[in-house]
Amino acid sequence: MELHQLAYFVAVAEEGNFTRAAERLHVAQPGVSAQVRRLERELGQELLDRSGRTVRLTDVGAAALPHARAALAAVQGVREAVDELAGLVRGQVAIGAVTSAGPVGLPDLLAGFHERYPAVEITLSEANSDVMLAALREGRLDLAVVGLATGPPPGIATQVLIDEPFLAVTAPGGPLSDRTEVEIPDLGDLPLMALPKGTGLRTALDAAFARAGLTPRIAFEAADPNVLAQLAMRGLGVAIVPESLARYHRAELRIVEIVGPGLRGVLALAWRTEGPLSPAARALIAFARAAYHS
Repeated sequence: MELHQLAYFVAVAEEGNFTRAAERLHVAQPGVSAQVRRLERELGQELLDRSGRTVRLTDVGAAALPHARAALAAVQGVREAVDELAGLVRGQVAIGAVTSAGPVGLPDLLAGFHERYPAVEITLSEANSDVMLAALREGRLDLAVVGLATGPPPGIATQVLIDEPFLAVTAPGGPLSDRTEVEIPDLGDLPLMALPKGTGLRTALDAAFARAGLTPRIAFEAADPNVLAQLAMRGLGVAIVPESLARYHRAELRIVEIVGPGLRGVLALAWRTEGPLSPAARALIAFARAAYHS
């Protein structure tokens, strides 16, 4: 029994198809089929049912699959342990960030990490905070910059990067342009522009309205708070944006403070605390925490 035979068997079982398994493994399909047959002959039992259009596990194959996966994971663990002790951190890491993460300087962080660990392959994606927190828990992301309206969910640790209030902004002469501050009920009948549901800003806004017994009247949604500010400049309503962004555009907008508790924006570094982490993921988390702590 050889490791590559176990790898071929696992790939076919997961793909349900020899051709897709071969494409995933970057080998020729006949080779995959031949090696799985050799494994079956050695074990004296068929692992796969090839009679249908989709390849299925036999009862023996279903019993063998978790052991095959465990064997492959153990070998990978040995490689990672040796690399880590030798100081050769390599592998892949997956990072997520909300669109509004610009102020935290993520490109500089990743450039510094790549300089220190050039053998680690980095992937970066954007999504709403709720999607990324789920991806962290499931192990599809190693690190993320997320917006938080409440504390992190179980199994997730965070390090706060930015904590600032949300402000209302409008065009000169637009709604509220003659006010310096408002309360949530003052916003109840106004067309508001905010980030989509699932973001930290929107969650905080909806919660603030709910505490007042109201529902926000959302006229526009945009994933980028800069777009919200630009819409407000064009007189399309009142945008709810982080304070730093509002101050940046203070020459073009009227800024109105929102009085009341809870309407704050928190950008935080997030990573999972449950389940295994690769040496590359541990190196990334440590590097990011140190970089943002300084």
